[in-house]
Amino acid sequence: MNAPSTDTGKLLLRLTIGGLLLLHGISKLIKGIDGLVELHEAKGIPAVMAYGVYLGEVIAPLLLIIGLRARLAALLIAFTMFWAIVMRHFSDIFKLTESGAWGVELPALFLFGALAVYFLGAGRYALSVRSSWD
Repeated sequence: MNAPSTDTGKLLLRLTIGGLLLLHGISKLIKGIDGLVELHEAKGIPAVMAYGVYLGEVIAPLLLIIGLRARLAALLIAFTMFWAIVMRHFSDIFKLTESGAWGVELPALFLFGALAVYFLGAGRYALSVRSSWD
């Protein structure tokens, strides 16, 4: 496969993972994260940790979309999705929905898609390509 096709694929992956996750972050900006704060407090975790969702679902997706420190952004997204699975969706790990989907399908897709970006890099259609974090 030639480089332009590979770079186009990397761009498409970045836009998909970053763009779709950003919508979840925007929703949290609009509606707030009171439920996440309560969830953290109920599990004995400092409520301030809930605010990390803005880093993982707003800032990191924006960085991923534009291709600035894409590998770092991808790691932040992967950690955020891992944390979301542990905190909110842990009981769904071994479940299937009525339509046959894995119970943690969406956060897992974001997690593994972000890991793919981390391992592949941002590609040449990115704002920054000079750092090992791009």
